Amino acid sequence: MTNATPLRRRTLSALAATMLLAGGLLLGQTATAPAAQAAGKTVTCNVERMHKEAAELRSKAAKLQRLGATAEARKARAQADALDRKAQACIDADDTAPKPFPR
Repeated sequence: MTNATPLRRRTLSALAATMLLAGGLLLGQTATAPAAQAAGKTVTCNVERMHKEAAELRSKAAKLQRLGATAEARKARAQADALDRKAQACIDADDTAPKPFPR
C-alpha cells in the first residue's frame, strides 16, 4: 500500500495538469474569436454612407481651417479618418468572410 500513494499523487497531478492545459486552450480560442461572431450578431455596414459622411467631414474641416479653427478642423479630419478606416474594415471583412455553400 505504501507504493500506491505516490502513484495516486502522480496520477492526480497529471490529471490536474491536463485539465488546466485543456481549459487554457479553450479559453484561448474563445478570446480570439471575433466579437460579433461570438455574440451571434450580424454587423451591417453602409460603406457608401460612411464615405459620404467622411467627405462631408473633410469639407467641414477645410472650411474650419480657412476660418482659423485649427483644433476643430483637426478633430473633424480625425473623425473622417476614423470613418474611412471603419468602412475599409467592413470591406475587408466582406472579402475575407467565409461564403455559404451553394445550394
